[in-house]
Amino acid sequence: MSEGVNPSASELATCIRRGSLSIPDVTEKYLTRLEKRDGDLNAFVTVLEEEARERAQTAEAELTNGAKLGPLHGVPIAIKDLFDFKTGAPNTFGSKPFEDFVPEQNATYVDRLLEAGAIIVGKTNTPEFGHKGVTDNLVIGPTSTPFDLNHNAGGSSGGSAAAVAAGIVPLAQGGDSGGSIRIPASCCGVYGFNPTYRRVAQEIRPDAFLSHTPFLQIGPISRTVEDAALMLDVMTGPHPRDPLSMPDDGADFVTATRQSISGLKIAYSPDLDVFPIDTRVQSVVDEAVRAFETAGATVEEVKIGIEQSHRELADLWIRQNWMTYHSTLEGFKSDGIDLLGDYREDLTPALVDHLEDTADLSIREYKRDEHARTQVYDAIQDVFEEYDLIVTPTIAVPPVKNHTGSDEQTVGPTEINGESVDPLIGWCLTFPFNFTGHPAASIPAGLSDGLPIGMQIVGDRFADETVFAASGAFERIKPWADTYSMIDC
Repeated sequence: MSEGVNPSASELATCIRRGSLSIPDVTEKYLTRLEKRDGDLNAFVTVLEEEARERAQTAEAELTNGAKLGPLHGVPIAIKDLFDFKTGAPNTFGSKPFEDFVPEQNATYVDRLLEAGAIIVGKTNTPEFGHKGVTDNLVIGPTSTPFDLNHNAGGSSGGSAAAVAAGIVPLAQGGDSGGSIRIPASCCGVYGFNPTYRRVAQEIRPDAFLSHTPFLQIGPISRTVEDAALMLDVMTGPHPRDPLSMPDDGADFVTATRQSISGLKIAYSPDLDVFPIDTRVQSVVDEAVRAFETAGATVEEVKIGIEQSHRELADLWIRQNWMTYHSTLEGFKSDGIDLLGDYREDLTPALVDHLEDTADLSIREYKRDEHARTQVYDAIQDVFEEYDLIVTPTIAVPPVKNHTGSDEQTVGPTEINGESVDPLIGWCLTFPFNFTGHPAASIPAGLSDGLPIGMQIVGDRFADETVFAASGAFERIKPWADTYSMIDC
């Protein structure tokens, strides 16, 4: 495998099984790429170099000895540096007080990836506790999109998306509570899939019910639709320690990527009714959505029926998301780590501000927000009464520029088309679907001035296979693989 060659994870797995590629050689190639390319990107917080080499040797021996192999046997991957624990690997949460924290057990889905034979080469960068739609923190700074190093990779799974786009790994895991898989997928020109709520089980402690709102989910980031389906096939499924995990429904995501979408009805919303959209994004997505008609589907522009303004939606997300942060902080405090008490000066100022603003929310206010979230859910479900899919831009702007000063961090835009927006999340058309738990993907729709633009494909609850089918059809008609020639070397 030469430096300029970037096989998909599916191709790698097949070649490894056939014996035409050596797992140690493959691992070394990707570690070399990581060393060569990540200095500019800043995608990795921790590199598990020696562990990856040892695991590659073991995986090669298992192959030689005829052991039962998992679907990702010998394939290098990366995992996020948030709540995606890997035993013995440092996990910072993008937070300075946790620079030396090392978890003692794996996350459920990390266990499943390892059982499938994947080789984890490192942990990828994220904003502090994933609190915003760009990746920048006080631990190692911003992560860039490989398409332009002056622009951010998006967040919060920015390190994972940048690593995949740059060919450092063919697959990476991400987490999504407001668009954190889809936003960086859009900014880095890769494919990101956020599955139906709790299709991927999570063993969260001390609060097993922590992420019921917003809907935090785990999913894949890849260069191809099939690779994302392969990774999700591995991670999906219930777990007895996750009281909210959905039962196995027999979905086959890889097979779904090859299905026809002829006859499907697609509702196209250029702005989710209420979001201002940059004209560069609008023109790319307006053209890209027509590919579904080529594939035999019908596309109709619709109104979703959302009653709140984009500012009200963003405020709602912040309040609901920060409620989970307060629960997380209580968990840390019970372990002797009082972040707001002892480490306030080491935290991102915006994070502290929002924690303080939401500290005294009453249960009555909380339930009032649940009513508002229900209104969003009902509006979206009304669309699915008539249509099979909803398509929107993923985010309202092209990738934002990295902040270069030492006194501030990168955030999203404060204004689009002369209209004020919330810089943490208000420019992202992703988070309303975290309120509702629908499966949603971001797919590369095209480029504007050399920067990637993403298109969001949303399915009805539990209809993940339909999203994969539409994604596969779009990829066949408008492939984006050639865009990586701009950044591959």
